[in-house]
Amino acid sequence: MDWKLELVSVPVSDVDRAKAFYTEKVGFNADHDHKVTDELRFVQLTPPGSACSIAIGTGMPQAEPGSVRGLQIVVADVAAARAELVERGVEVTEVQEMPWGSFVFFDDPDGNGWALQQVPVYN
Repeated sequence: MDWKLELVSVPVSDVDRAKAFYTEKVGFNADHDHKVTDELRFVQLTPPGSACSIAIGTGMPQAEPGSVRGLQIVVADVAAARAELVERGVEVTEVQEMPWGSFVFFDDPDGNGWALQQVPVYN
């Protein structure tokens, strides 16, 4: 039996600001934006090519905005991904080389922390 992680909740203080950041600056796809009631809004965003999405919104049980750290996306070319983020206005670190991959790091407007990893090729 396969177990697939398909949705991760990311707590934010301003849904519209976070949606704009993730779609316009980071390049995620906006899959859903549904206001169920005045108190409940569900927004699902997916990184290009990913089987896992994030959920932001209001009225959903969540942690404090900005409290999620260590979200990680694997990319084929971390330098190219970094260049795209910089071009879109995202504050991102320089590429950091580690034995287990090359990384860049950035935060969303609330401080939720992300990493992009290029997995090393082992021969």
